[in-house]
Amino acid sequence: MNDHCTKDCSNCPFADAAMGSSGRLSNAPETCSLKDVPKTNFIKIAFEGCSDFLETAFRARCDAGLPLIYKGYCFSLADFAEMPDVIIDTVDCMNLEESLLRTTYLMDQGCRMVLAFHNYEQFRATNHDIRHDTLSLLLGLPAVHGHKGLDGVLDAVISIHENRLWLPKTIHGLHIDEDKHARQGFVAGALQETVIHSSDNSLHTIAQKADALLTNKWLGIPLLALVLFAVFEATFALGAYPQKWIESGVDALALLLRERLADGWFSSMLVNGIIQGVGAVLSFLPNIAILFFFLSMLEDSGYMARAAYVMDKIMHRIGLHGNSFIPMLIGFGCNVPAIMAARNIQNAKDRTLTMLMIPFMSCSARLPVYMLFVSAFFVQYKALVMMGLYVTGVVISILFAFLMKRTKYFRKGVEDYVSELPPFHAPKMKDTWSHIWDRVKDYLQKISSVILLASIVIWALEYFPASKTHNGLDKEASCLATIGKGIEPVMKPLGFDWKMNVCLLTGLPAKEAIVSTMGILYHTEDEASLTEAMRTSGDFNLANSLSFLIFVLLYFPCVATISTLRREAGLKWAVFTVVHTLILAWLLSFAIFQGISLFL
Repeated sequence: MNDHCTKDCSNCPFADAAMGSSGRLSNAPETCSLKDVPKTNFIKIAFEGCSDFLETAFRARCDAGLPLIYKGYCFSLADFAEMPDVIIDTVDCMNLEESLLRTTYLMDQGCRMVLAFHNYEQFRATNHDIRHDTLSLLLGLPAVHGHKGLDGVLDAVISIHENRLWLPKTIHGLHIDEDKHARQGFVAGALQETVIHSSDNSLHTIAQKADALLTNKWLGIPLLALVLFAVFEATFALGAYPQKWIESGVDALALLLRERLADGWFSSMLVNGIIQGVGAVLSFLPNIAILFFFLSMLEDSGYMARAAYVMDKIMHRIGLHGNSFIPMLIGFGCNVPAIMAARNIQNAKDRTLTMLMIPFMSCSARLPVYMLFVSAFFVQYKALVMMGLYVTGVVISILFAFLMKRTKYFRKGVEDYVSELPPFHAPKMKDTWSHIWDRVKDYLQKISSVILLASIVIWALEYFPASKTHNGLDKEASCLATIGKGIEPVMKPLGFDWKMNVCLLTGLPAKEAIVSTMGILYHTEDEASLTEAMRTSGDFNLANSLSFLIFVLLYFPCVATISTLRREAGLKWAVFTVVHTLILAWLLSFAIFQGISLFL
């Protein structure tokens, strides 16, 4: 399993010089790109591995700039869009064997390469060192370590481009298994000759023990569950205070406007529609920021790569490999980029199946819905229920893939997948805050556009016809109630009334709209919070609350996700996703509601 989405770019020794003050890092599977960098022509250089910092720094040192041909991991010249003059291969000193194993595939094809070592200082901190000159002779490639810096790498590129004497060694082998063993033996022999070991390797030993514990066959998954439980528990505990402040502010603003504005449709739209609807979604902003703070810390520290490694064993049993789990992890943030990240899976059918699994991942848009219901009806078990929803999504996606792999279309063998775990390191707060801000900004943009528009539409459907609703006081006579009651025969076996049906419909463009709809439908004249209003409404109980959460988890995330799936996998798979997620959501919600109702 390759660690595509958590490559250790931030710790590259060339990072600071490359990033400067205005660089922006964007993490994605198989690529870590710096945005807004102009491309011009110079030597055709391909950057293999995590080397965008080198690319950007080279441009800063060359008047003409350097074009980027390929980013990410590659094993063949066929992977390049065009033939490069020189390939810069970044070698992780903390993962020498796996990094150099990848290098041997390109060596066999006569590629002209420069080896640029990163994490060199961290490697030396473990009381080890590398004889770079000896390694260069053994591989037939110039090797540049961190001490020589960017200028050293640039000099090596120019030297190998002008001097044709550098010829990489080849590792012969035709059968894939024999070829793999030959490469491993070659790399092991080269490292035995060039790596200097010290008697004091305590830091290295600690890292190895931590890896052995976190990726243990029996302990890896329980430890992952424990970490997730702690994250959700801390999210609720820390987020409760700012959430109450925001709710109090929203209630105070609504009360002030009620007192100052004359009764009428405009006052009702402003207070009961916009303030109550948008305010209900806005109150969960602190929880989302806190959750992604912890998730960013786990990712930047290298732990999420270990989690993906642990899940690789499970993925193999269903006929996939860890490469499919990486887009699933991204899906916890947003399903749209997760589906696009699956492009990097080489096999077309595995790529399609991975895309079909992603909608079951609990994206950040579902998070406010989870938090609303968990805070209202599962007060004593907030973290446990929240973790259960996330785990349920993963388990159902795996079971779905297991069944699909038994169909004629998706059936095939499992390919080998090389694993590269980044070294442990302390997260950089600058990167963490940048990651949090990106999530917060996306959330605020959605509130100011989709949620605001949805709140106004829901208010209008609830308010009109004004003569029958008595200016919105009688919701049962509204257009909204008519729509909700129209699908009630289908949804009643799940325990849903017309209000819950309407919330599910408004969640089609964006799941956060479910919370804003709840805020409009259950708004009160006093200062009771939305959770308190829902608890005292009499519309909810344990059975239909859990049934509703499962339905929100399983039915397709949003229209944008389906649109992306149509573009990436085709119309038939987009339609298939809409249909099968709705059917699965209905069946499981029905089973849960009816099952729990037997004991209530």
